[in-house]
Amino acid sequence: MGVGTDAASAGETDLLVVGGGPAGCAAAVMAASVGLRTLVLEARRELCGRLRYVRRLENVLGGFSSGAEFAASAAADVARAAGCRVEYGARVVRLAAHDDHVAVTLESGALRTAAHVVVATGTGPLGPAGTDWLDGPGGPAAAPLWESGPEEWAGRTVLVLGADRPLGTVLRAFPTVAARFLVAYPPSDDHRADEVRADPRVELVPVRRAVLPTGRERARPGDRFVVELVTTGGGVLRREADAAYLNLGNVPVRPLGDLVCGTDGYCPPDRQRPRVHVAGDLRSARAQRIMTAAGSGGEAALRAYYALRGVRG
Repeated sequence: MGVGTDAASAGETDLLVVGGGPAGCAAAVMAASVGLRTLVLEARRELCGRLRYVRRLENVLGGFSSGAEFAASAAADVARAAGCRVEYGARVVRLAAHDDHVAVTLESGALRTAAHVVVATGTGPLGPAGTDWLDGPGGPAAAPLWESGPEEWAGRTVLVLGADRPLGTVLRAFPTVAARFLVAYPPSDDHRADEVRADPRVELVPVRRAVLPTGRERARPGDRFVVELVTTGGGVLRREADAAYLNLGNVPVRPLGDLVCGTDGYCPPDRQRPRVHVAGDLRSARAQRIMTAAGSGGEAALRAYYALRGVRG
């Protein structure tokens, strides 16, 4: 469901939830269960939008086999939540924490206010500019790995830049796809590469630097390119590939304003101002899982509820 453009005042809304991923949905459902009037502000046109790209799930309760199934169930739960509204296309750009309320400003310039806020904006994909080992990334590495599928890989050599967790998810989801995955990654990703090391389709190359051709469109089927890989041992490998995808990891995505962040850009819940509660992947780089995100969303909503009721602890 959606709402109009009139600002929701602190008098008619108890809790704002910024972000409609697993953490935001869990916060909304928990808030509804304790009687809080809640407004969810989601920048996309659907809840749990990024989850819909996750082809296989193995670490959530409920028997869901894919991110799309989980996302559909979470959206349905929010739709049933009493006293909860959702505003889609509502990108929050600034947050202000006051003594008696919080206010957020949307990209449109509209204002939304409430007694408390749960910020669950999560993370976004790290781009080439955020690395110190990837050169010339403009051409064939146009898309994140998790946005692609087996129809783009079959019978081809796929260059994967980075060994972040989506690689393992992709390979487990499509165990029979006949493709060769050339994975170039920095030493800091070595522990992540462990889960795909045994897959015979994978060639792992730890690198100091990867040099891609520039000034090209993303590689078309049959249009091969050469990547130069400077290994951690100092050698130089030149490999041909048909397509390339980014798999570099994530960076926190957050509004400006009254959020307390560490040097890594993440926002620890225990350092925030009164009336501001942080949930989901925005908290830390170490616990970025659907289950931990959802649990933290429910906990954040309860913290807001207890604060509104004057309960300490």
